[in-house]
Amino acid sequence: MMERNNLFPVFLKLEFLETLIVGGGHVGLEKLTAILKNSPSARITLVGRTIQEPIKELAQRHPTVKLQERNFKLWDLWDKDLVMLATDNRNLHETIRKFARTKRLLINVADTPDLCDFYLGSVVTKGNLKIGVSTNGKSPTISKRIREYLEEALPDDTNDLLENMQKIREKIKGDFNHKVKVLNEITSSWLEAPLVK
Repeated sequence: MMERNNLFPVFLKLEFLETLIVGGGHVGLEKLTAILKNSPSARITLVGRTIQEPIKELAQRHPTVKLQERNFKLWDLWDKDLVMLATDNRNLHETIRKFARTKRLLINVADTPDLCDFYLGSVVTKGNLKIGVSTNGKSPTISKRIREYLEEALPDDTNDLLENMQKIREKIKGDFNHKVKVLNEITSSWLEAPLVK
């Protein structure tokens, strides 16, 4: 039987949640950048013994990001919803994870799938359309290549299409099943058209 990805995809409203990132180096910058690219108003606290200058510069452009240049303390977990660990210290990650799990917090640990409750996949965004790509932690490179393909394949005016579909949906009379049938008829011809010219 073929192995399958059993992860449940979800898109979080990070402006309403509290996220903790532990690690002020290159990986911490990657996590912070990925979050802010997708959710510019995300509420984030980043704790690191030393915090690289690019992180400080990025935080200056995002008032919802707080930096704490010091060692991690257990109280950093208080009032948090998500935790992302981005240091090079597995023992520290395991300790933080143990305490975070007692508070039922969801955890992502950089490059350590066995300690993760969730993974950060590659993301394609075209206006209101957002597509997440996951390889179940197997290959970030494949995930990245699929993202690049979709970014190229989906036209830049995809958001205009979504706006128009919303207008059409609002004008269709009838119950949910009727609306779905009409929208399926409208969009079925698109499947036959190639995405890339």
